[in-house]
Amino acid sequence: MTGGNTYNQSGNFGIGHISGGKIEAGAKVAGALNEAEQRNLAETAAKIQQLLEQLEKSYPTNTTADKMAIATEAIKQIENNPTLMARILSALKAGSVSSLESFLNHPAASFVINAFQDWQETGEPKS
Repeated sequence: MTGGNTYNQSGNFGIGHISGGKIEAGAKVAGALNEAEQRNLAETAAKIQQLLEQLEKSYPTNTTADKMAIATEAIKQIENNPTLMARILSALKAGSVSSLESFLNHPAASFVINAFQDWQETGEPKS
């Protein structure tokens, strides 16, 4: 860093060779999620969060088994919703499971995330 918010960099990058280039504050760097991908990730996570909260009204979250039951029902509903499933798979391709996980705040989220990790590895859910 040479002062302020300017970074001097040179070397080989995924999009070509930069020699003596500068990255100014607020610039987008290759490898980072672009704004559309980030928005899609956030919107998809919001849909999942909403589904988990909706299921929480019918299922308790007191025990691990309760949380697994919510996750199981959430996964069933996601698998039966091709639009949501496509959005999740797209978000996983653009980002990562951990990126999606960072948006979720629910006791059953970790169980759903495990399913997403499997989907990311296999490319689709196992019905």
